[in-house]
Amino acid sequence: MKKKIEPFEVIVSIFMILISLICIFPFIYVLAGSLNEGMDYMRGGIYFFPRKLSFDNYRMVFNDKRLLIGIKNTCLRTVIGTVTGTYFTALVAYGMSRKDLIFRKQIYWFNIFTMFFGGGMIPTYLVFSKLHLINSFLVYIIPSLYSVFNMIIFSNFYNEIPEEIHEAGAIDGASEWQIFYKLYLPSSGPVLATIALWIGVFHWNSFFDSMVYTSNSNLQTLQLFLVKLIKEASMAEGEAATKVPAQVVRTTSITTIRYAAIVINMLPVLFVFPFVQKYLSKGVIIGAVKG
Repeated sequence: MKKKIEPFEVIVSIFMILISLICIFPFIYVLAGSLNEGMDYMRGGIYFFPRKLSFDNYRMVFNDKRLLIGIKNTCLRTVIGTVTGTYFTALVAYGMSRKDLIFRKQIYWFNIFTMFFGGGMIPTYLVFSKLHLINSFLVYIIPSLYSVFNMIIFSNFYNEIPEEIHEAGAIDGASEWQIFYKLYLPSSGPVLATIALWIGVFHWNSFFDSMVYTSNSNLQTLQLFLVKLIKEASMAEGEAATKVPAQVVRTTSITTIRYAAIVINMLPVLFVFPFVQKYLSKGVIIGAVKG
């Protein structure tokens, strides 16, 4: 028998469609602007589709050789930073989830303290300088190896795993390392995917550390390049900074170049997100449950 459609279900469906359209519209708006001629865009009226299709805005961005350096550095830091950050945080979280850990409560509250209080940018810079991280690729990796918030999510997830699993591994003669690798880690797929997504998005979008802690152009990230490109376009209308033909400059604008940079920055995340989306909500819910 066909289920009767209730008025409440219709109202909820319409509401969710409207919310979805509101969320999607900014991306469509920016994409349409990035694919439109800059001078024509200044007339207004571009909301869903480009009026005069043009790829000159993207040509402005891709014409700069710094783009390839930025893509290489950002991809490397995203892959390495995500793998190492997820692994190290999971390892610490496993230790914090063990009730027999010495000084467990004191270590936990010390971690919580660091979530709310920090030394500030200048002391951080001095510490990085003493550790020889300034103008080093490791400045992207080592400081982001560990996150207290992510550790809490991981730790709460491990607390939900029955203690009998750990006891069974210990009875079979497995060490803590073996229990972590063979029992706990394989069962934490949803929370692993969730934390990996958060760390990966952080690394992909980060530009402040590249701007503050590096002066070597070969260590420049993609986001810092895009920020500089937008500033250069604002100061010189893009012509002097990117050295493109004058006819290309006449068909672009500061706004459309900015939109093209935003689209380039968003696309990788949009491609990766669907593959981990099914784990995201499950991982957050499971990890947020207090054990």
